[in-house]
Amino acid sequence: MNAENIKSQMRKGYLEYCILLILKNKSAYASDIIGELKEAKLIVVEGTLYPLLTRLKNGELLDYRWEESTQGPPRKYYEMTETGKLFLNELETAWQEISDVVDKIKTSNN
Repeated sequence: MNAENIKSQMRKGYLEYCILLILKNKSAYASDIIGELKEAKLIVVEGTLYPLLTRLKNGELLDYRWEESTQGPPRKYYEMTETGKLFLNELETAWQEISDVVDKIKTSNN
């Protein structure tokens, strides 16, 4: 069994959650999202991020707006929709449940 494969599967599972957390209280440009993920030690490339943002947009969890930029073409800023906020609340509950289960198993087996 390969630990890297399992770690990769786990990252895929929580990446959407992390993106929604970043966009919870503010809109952000894709490069800003990548920067925050990298700062948190979650390395994501644009080739992974853009399809994910599109999927979240198609699922009506995100929307975007264009803003003029002084440094080139207009930028697309992503923001969470009301549906996205409700979905994020569900994910936060699920994350807490998963965390509680793992913590309980870890403590009972020490």
